[in-house]
Amino acid sequence: MVGLSAARDVSGRSSEAENPRDSLVAHFGPDRPLKLDAGVELSPFQIAYKTYGTLNADRSNAILVCHALTGDHHVASRNPVTGKNGWWETLIGPGKPIDTERYFIICSNVVGACLGTTGPASTNPATGKPWGLDFPVITIRDMVRAQAMLLDELKIDTLFSVVGGSMGGMQVLQWAASFPKRVFTALPIACATRHSAQNIAFHEVGRQAVMADPEWKQGRYLIEGTNPRRGLAVARMGAHITYLSDAALHRKFGRKFQDRENPTFSFDADFEVESYLRYQGSSFVERFDANSYLYLTRAMDYFDLAADYGGSVANAFRGAETRFCVISFTSDWLFPTPESRAIVHALNASGARVSFAEIVTDKGHDAFLLEEPEMFGIVRGFLDGAANARGLSPAKS
Repeated sequence: MVGLSAARDVSGRSSEAENPRDSLVAHFGPDRPLKLDAGVELSPFQIAYKTYGTLNADRSNAILVCHALTGDHHVASRNPVTGKNGWWETLIGPGKPIDTERYFIICSNVVGACLGTTGPASTNPATGKPWGLDFPVITIRDMVRAQAMLLDELKIDTLFSVVGGSMGGMQVLQWAASFPKRVFTALPIACATRHSAQNIAFHEVGRQAVMADPEWKQGRYLIEGTNPRRGLAVARMGAHITYLSDAALHRKFGRKFQDRENPTFSFDADFEVESYLRYQGSSFVERFDANSYLYLTRAMDYFDLAADYGGSVANAFRGAETRFCVISFTSDWLFPTPESRAIVHALNASGARVSFAEIVTDKGHDAFLLEEPEMFGIVRGFLDGAANARGLSPAKS
């Protein structure tokens, strides 16, 4: 049994235009379990999502946007929790590269997250209490399976495009491998086909920071009425450094003091960069669940596309008709350009159609979320060319 709440027929204008605070939620009952790579079934479960634009008559203009580790489904509208604008409003909207006057955009909160989709903070139907660490471990492929189930309920058989950066880019690659006939174009940005040892190491430091917080209570903090804020904040501070570059940090902060001219000779936040990181940590804990952070970082760590295809990434895309555009950034040391080139080489070996762009910037990994005119132009050009090839109607003037 499946139900959609707070939703209208997706062939019309989404409810986004009527009430930007409302998320749509798809409910999957016991007869529609999500089969997980961990060997268990998740049931019942729900997926929170948002839509933008209009689905055309033949349902051929849908674009699925996949969010990164700490993102959510509020991709192009104000987030009701944080009050901030959508995390990719630079790219998505009327007249923008992903044009909501031409395409129908869907963005769902991934399984295992904490903003409306079932995750470790959700209620375990067997106990009536929050799942905590009893929640099954999730993989990137599980996230994609859940998204495919959502699209089935929306009666969208094929996607014009799947787009995402970082963990979202991993989902894009998994979509193209798992459901090649459902994906016309794919835009994996700032990602890789597997997580490097260095990235796994950074994630483990973050997880240990969370679990070392006395308030974590072995993952039972919601039941115990506590919150591992300090541990999660430290995890976020460490991760945030990896999203930037040395040049970006120097440009923004250098060695400038925070509201003072001389050092305090203490362990206060003397430097602006210290104050900035503390702010990032404290604001993050207000919107994100600590256990979800553990689960989603683990999902990224487990991602290894080649492992499922005889050790060859090319085998994952063999015979695919999907058109790919791979984008990387010169200063991204979390997912450096050689990892994007490896994707391109694998796609070439598989015979797939692929274009590649390395964008020169000093903004680091987070460049895909920021004002990058060259990226905007590449995305617009790639999608426009593919839309014309597919016969999609141009955007309304």
